[in-house]
Amino acid sequence: MTRGRRWPVILLPGGILPAQPAYQRPLAELGEAADARTRDLEMYAAASVPPPGYSLETEVEGIEGLADGSGFDTPHLVGDPAGGASSLAFAASYPERLRSLTLMEPARTGRTGQTSKEAAVFDPFRTIPGLPPDKIMPVVIETQLAPLVEPPASLPGPRPTWMPSRLLAIGGFLAAFDADEPDVEVLRAFDRPVYFALGGRGNPGLYARIAARLGDVFSDFMLDVHEDRHHFRSTAPLGVRPTGGCLAAALDSGGINPGLDGRMNELIFTAQGGKWR
Repeated sequence: MTRGRRWPVILLPGGILPAQPAYQRPLAELGEAADARTRDLEMYAAASVPPPGYSLETEVEGIEGLADGSGFDTPHLVGDPAGGASSLAFAASYPERLRSLTLMEPARTGRTGQTSKEAAVFDPFRTIPGLPPDKIMPVVIETQLAPLVEPPASLPGPRPTWMPSRLLAIGGFLAAFDADEPDVEVLRAFDRPVYFALGGRGNPGLYARIAARLGDVFSDFMLDVHEDRHHFRSTAPLGVRPTGGCLAAALDSGGINPGLDGRMNELIFTAQGGKWR
């Protein structure tokens, strides 16, 4: 961090866990090192879920509005699953507005370069709109885990008050992901650093393939594999969370290095002079 300046950072949560619990610890630890902003996705901004006319463009407009309202010309943009898909869409629409891009196992990244085998991995998700509420999360979780990896145990206590809206949103997210195809040529020309956090215990046919495809697109791409983590939790004591394990991994052990200020070193990433540190 340059003396007297704070790094502008926007952090977008996934489609399930709200922004406040997802980023409460990182935001507290960031302190004054960054001017960091987060909020729930635009999917949940209206009275109905999904809101009328929802698309990834809705999320892109929301990111633009948050950046403008925060006075951020070129923020670092961090996105976890659905927030990652939204962040990628923003990079394709406004590449000049970003200083860097962090993707935590983004939910979807378009179909360019996608094999039929990779496309088939998403088939279980397409059954979700027709499932009863108590069957949705098992499909969401199990589809994203590697074979023989045990799903996380349910948390004790009552279901969070925000969970019903999250279950309603899944079908809307899927439709928006299917309808969106980011401009690959714009992404190929994107010359800012891109960081991708990948859990080694996740479904190898899902996020690892997405990472491989994006690695062929972006010119300045860093893949950071956390072997002991998956999308929902970690087996390591550092950063254990019931959800967002790969996000926790990247935030807890990732590589932001703003000059001599080490307070962000274990939280998110950045680049200096276009080079990874």
